[in-house]
Formats: sequence, structure tokens, C-alpha cells
Amino acid sequence: MADTKKVTLVTGGSRGIGRSICLTLAKPGDVIAFNHFDPDEKAADETLAMLAEKGVTAEAKKFDVSDPAQVKEYMDHLVSTYGRLDALVNNAGITKDGLLVRMSLEQFEQVIKINLTGAFICLQAAAKIMMRQRSGSIVNMASVVGQIGNAGQANYSASKGGLIALTKTAAKELAGRNVRVNAIAPGFIETEMTAQMPEKAVQAMKNMIPMARAGQPEDIARLTAFLCSDDSDYITGQVVHVNGGMYM
Repeated sequence: MADTKKVTLVTGGSRGIGRSICLTLAKPGDVIAFNHFDPDEKAADETLAMLAEKGVTAEAKKFDVSDPAQVKEYMDHLVSTYGRLDALVNNAGITKDGLLVRMSLEQFEQVIKINLTGAFICLQAAAKIMMRQRSGSIVNMASVVGQIGNAGQANYSASKGGLIALTKTAAKELAGRNVRVNAIAPGFIETEMTAQMPEKAVQAMKNMIPMARAGQPEDIARLTAFLCSDDSDYITGQVVHVNGGMYM
């Protein structure tokens, strides 16, 4: 596809922040591929329809980001079909909250497996492609709790703290091949997940934010688009906070 402008893979792209990222990245002629692991295809189909309206070539694939074989198979497909991979957004993630002393080892390991190991597997596979191209951008979705911690989220905080460290190391290793790696650390962002929170809990979170409001998925998506673009071609190894001043 010689007329293709940019090929991007977004993990966890069927809903929430991931969907917003896909839609914000979508430019006519581009390829937007996204992964999901939903029980059904409804959300993915909705996102595909939205992308089609924007004039992009869109693909959705259900696969496990923590399975190296599945990740490699799909990235190989993208390269064989479109010739390259310009950007990877590691957005897939899960939560299994619980207090530290009550958290099972399974709860801890499941979150680490998807949020950190999965991100490593996808990053490694994309890096091999991008190093050959001598170009590419990788954006890892971290979290404010990866730097300040959060009661009830030992597993999630550890996964995001690890992802920040992985980002910095990968940036140092890949910079010589013109491959950039950055992380975004969202604060409290309104999504389907936060919509299920009790109003008291939502207000308590907002009280911690100097701007006194939650962020929107689009706040994260616009920054992601910038970090994936050539406009940020001298930025690598950075953790950019989007949290309304919650952490400075």
C-alpha cells in the first residue's frame, strides 16, 4: 500500500481511552489497527464503524497481549500487509483491586501479566520491526499511581511503575535506531469504568485535583497523537503527566 500514510497499532482499542486514541489518530489514508480481548465483538465493531467514517483502513483483532506468539503473528500480518509499523500504543490493561494484605497472588500476577509483561511483549515485537525501519514511535500508557501509589492497587501501581522504568530503558536502547519510546501517565479520567464508581468516591478523587475536575479520554488521545507524530521527533524516554495537577 504505497499510498498509506501511517500504520499504527493500539492495544486495548475497542473502548474508553483506547477508542478515543484510535479515533484521534485516524487520518484519511492511514491504517489504524487495534487489539481487544472483549468477550464479544460489539465494542470493537462500533469502533471499526467510527473509524470507517473517518476514511481510514481499520482492523480489529482479538488476541492476548501476554502471548508472544499471538502478538508476533499479528504484527507480522501488519508488516506483510502494509509494509511497516510506524507506531505502537501500549494501552491494554486491567485492574483487580484489593488491599495488600488480602490480595491473592493470582490477583497480583494477573495484573502484572497484562499491564507489564504484555506491554513488554508488544514493545519488543514492535521494536524489532521499527529498528529495521530505523523509525517508529512507541507510547506506553502508564498511570499517576505508578509514581505515587494508591491504596488498594498494589498490583496496578506496581505494573505501572514497572512500565515507566521499562519505557526509560527501552528509550535508551532504541534511540540509536531512531525509535522513540515515551509514556503517558493519566490521572483520574472519566471512562465507562469510572462511571460505575459511587458518587462519593468520584468527588473524593476530584477533591485531590487542583483543577477540580476529571479528565476526558480525549485529553489522553491528543497527547498520544502528538507523541506518535513527527512533531515530537526529539522527545524520547519521557513520562508525560495528564492529571489536572493531581501530581506535580
